[in-house]
Amino acid sequence: MDEIPEIPEIPPPDSKGERILHRTRRILFGKPRDFTEPTIFHRLSLIPILAWIGLGADGLSSSSYGPEEAFRALQGHTYLAFALAAATALTVVIIAVGYSRIIEEFPGGGGGYVVASRLLGEKLGVISGCALLVDYALTIAVSITAAGDSIFSTLPLEWMAYKFPLVIFIILGLTILNIRGVRESVLAMAPIFILFVLTHAVLIGVGIFSHTGNIPQVVESSSQSLNNDLGVLGLGGIFLILAKAFSMGGGTYTGIEAVSNGMPVLREPRVHTAKRTMLYMAVSLAITAGGLIVCYVLWGIAPEAGKTFNDVLAERISSPWPFHNLYVYLTLFAAGALLVVAAQAGFIGGPPVLANMAVDSWVPRYFSTLSERLTTMNGIVVMGAAALVLVFYTRGNTHHLVIMYSINVFLTFSLSMFGMLRLWWTRKGRVFRKRRLAFFTIGFLLCATILVITISEKFTEGGWVTVAITAVLVVICFVIRRHYRAVSQRLNRLNEDFQGLPIDGVTMPTSEMDPEQPTAAVLVSGFSGLGIHTLMNVFRVFPDQFKNIVFLSVGVIDSGEMKGAEQIQQLRTNTEESLQKYVKVATYLGIPSTYRLALGTDVVDEAVGLCCDVSKDFSRTTFFAGQLVFQHESWFHRLLHNQTAFSIQRRLLWEGKTMVVLPVRVR
Repeated sequence: MDEIPEIPEIPPPDSKGERILHRTRRILFGKPRDFTEPTIFHRLSLIPILAWIGLGADGLSSSSYGPEEAFRALQGHTYLAFALAAATALTVVIIAVGYSRIIEEFPGGGGGYVVASRLLGEKLGVISGCALLVDYALTIAVSITAAGDSIFSTLPLEWMAYKFPLVIFIILGLTILNIRGVRESVLAMAPIFILFVLTHAVLIGVGIFSHTGNIPQVVESSSQSLNNDLGVLGLGGIFLILAKAFSMGGGTYTGIEAVSNGMPVLREPRVHTAKRTMLYMAVSLAITAGGLIVCYVLWGIAPEAGKTFNDVLAERISSPWPFHNLYVYLTLFAAGALLVVAAQAGFIGGPPVLANMAVDSWVPRYFSTLSERLTTMNGIVVMGAAALVLVFYTRGNTHHLVIMYSINVFLTFSLSMFGMLRLWWTRKGRVFRKRRLAFFTIGFLLCATILVITISEKFTEGGWVTVAITAVLVVICFVIRRHYRAVSQRLNRLNEDFQGLPIDGVTMPTSEMDPEQPTAAVLVSGFSGLGIHTLMNVFRVFPDQFKNIVFLSVGVIDSGEMKGAEQIQQLRTNTEESLQKYVKVATYLGIPSTYRLALGTDVVDEAVGLCCDVSKDFSRTTFFAGQLVFQHESWFHRLLHNQTAFSIQRRLLWEGKTMVVLPVRVR
């Protein structure tokens, strides 16, 4: 009988189009990062000054519209501006100090979502998380559209038609930049941030100190206006005007919570870095917001067609200077460009919140995974896409977006302050207990008051859209959580079925396996009933077929593990311990076995690599994996559950290797 000729191996496709696509991807997103590199965590993290740029720009940029909104709401009662400036600065300090205490209690990050979940319960936690997600998407949308307004205000009116396409382009560009990595995106924005700080330091410093001689006149005029209003409006009426103006400037405080949400990107020691960043943010924001309001009243700033208050202020202050026009253009450019930098808070703070909610099964679990660039790519893409939807919905109208803004952030502030108040109420006999109770009581009442006034003032003007979006998102989260819990209960029953296996006294095998014998390579994920069920199905479907078993597992590095070398090592240890338990099960069943493991961010790539290595050592290998299947599968199931087994199978089939996917039925 003639010998069967060997079938030549068909090489993988390497067309010109694929090479171009690969190069384009590398240019846009950069080369993959090696998580095993000893300095990788150090190089990816942010020092306080860079964190101030990346996370503090949101608060500073709000000085382009927050103080102006508050000052306008005084409705001519400008003598209240000094009280308004003091209240604004004090509020910034109170919220910042409150979140510094939150950072101490929750150094792992998560901000308002984690605080509400741990201290107030899961239901309030998911409300806080959804509010944060909507607010971060609005942060991106508001910042970019306001930047477009600032940029085009210095250009001919007919150029305004290009504003909307530019806004879309900037959002797409920032999304790509953040996929490359947080540090790269922050470094690219640093010059703009520095220019803003310098130009506005001059603006506020000169604006106040050049008018110190006029302060007595301003105080006297304010005193007369106050006496007149006391006779007409009464103390209650004056207080209501001040309270409304104070709440209308609520956008000024957005972004303060970003540090506690963005803890994973900060350099060790993280708590110290975060508190230092919070200090920089609070001081700069309090001085900028409060200083601008004082300048408005000292210089008698009033609305002018087509100009912002800061524009008018910059022109008046610099009018005697030789390079008057240059300074005005630099100031306006810095303000507009910083709004682009401010969008970074949405891209830095939003994905970690999404990742924490994914770990808790409120959103699809793949939001906690990392890309080859070691970024939460899925979360970044979602935040960018959500911002684009908001921009399209409002047609890039900054006024409509600002109305939708600042509601949710004070919902999160209020829940966080109340959670910390409840925490210190239970800490009997602790040092500083009374002081902390008093502080968080004031913080909660302040934030809750602003929230109530903001909702009542903005609800009918368009704020209801924010409330509706947040409510729908909360409902979706509960539906997703209910599904995951139902599946988990089914898998727990599998765990109970195999709980009695007597493997504690089984020792690890020491004899060599015969690589020429038929071998079953089983892909598993942690030691669980699902993996044992897959192993037993191999024996049931292929009785007496395989003489060796190789267990394969990939330790997936997600946002939880990507916090330091210790977590990576712990992941390796946990994965190896799970595999050793599988080997003990096979030894108990009398079958020679061993294991192989890999760590990585992409489970499919790492699993295929493991399989190819095993096939070199065991020539007669068949690969097996379990896959959850549902009786009535829909797009919802495919969205919430990965198709990892089928993805690995397709890759291995192309490599000429046999893989069998065994079903695990879920009714």
